[in-house]
Amino acid sequence: MNRLAGLFLTFAALFAAAPATAQDKALTVFAAASMKNALDEIDAAYTAKTGTKITVSYGPSSGLARQIEQGAPADVFISADTDWMDYAIARKTISESSRVNLLGNTIVLIAPKDSKIENVSIGSGFDLAKLAGGGRIATGDVKSVPVGKYAKAALEKLGAWQAAEPKFAMAESVRAALTLVARGEAALGIVYSTDARIEPGVKIVGTFPADSHPAIIYPVAATMAAKPEAANYLAFLRSTAAKNILEKYGFKFLVSPST
Repeated sequence: MNRLAGLFLTFAALFAAAPATAQDKALTVFAAASMKNALDEIDAAYTAKTGTKITVSYGPSSGLARQIEQGAPADVFISADTDWMDYAIARKTISESSRVNLLGNTIVLIAPKDSKIENVSIGSGFDLAKLAGGGRIATGDVKSVPVGKYAKAALEKLGAWQAAEPKFAMAESVRAALTLVARGEAALGIVYSTDARIEPGVKIVGTFPADSHPAIIYPVAATMAAKPEAANYLAFLRSTAAKNILEKYGFKFLVSPST
């Protein structure tokens, strides 16, 4: 009887451990909307290599940081600017020691593919309002969405913000702004170059000078509630394999590859 009881307890322990093991082989990532195409490819490669399933919630960095603050079950956060990562760290929802400033990007002026606007020189005195004519200009919300914040900073420095502000259509994310231009619902848009490259319905008509806005940096980090597997995932994001994928999509890799 004691032997049967021992076997029962052994099997019970094994079954109890199984869900935890399965859970360890799954991660939830909260990532800036502009990361979608590149990160989907990276995650497929990571899953093929490790067997770990990656579930990603894409959105504006502002919204994602606030969701994590409110207890959303994320293991990794990828922000499109340092401000929202700093925000999360200040609220002790992110493991600061795991943070890496991984990527860089640029912002560009886009127009619908069939637009007559071409080759815009963007510099001091740039008249965006005149260029838009009677049309709208799409970008992320300039108060919270990173691409919108970068766009406003650039336009203020170039002296174009005040006249152009009434024409802006503020979107909830960079991908939403991209869609407005692709559909012809906005005459112009300001998005990341990486977004413009993956949308056949738009064309890049100008690039903002790098010194017209704060450096565009994408930090990544594990959350305070992250599963142990998150450390391996973050290491993979720094790998040569990930670097090759990210650079293919136009991101600038800011760290030396780990492997």
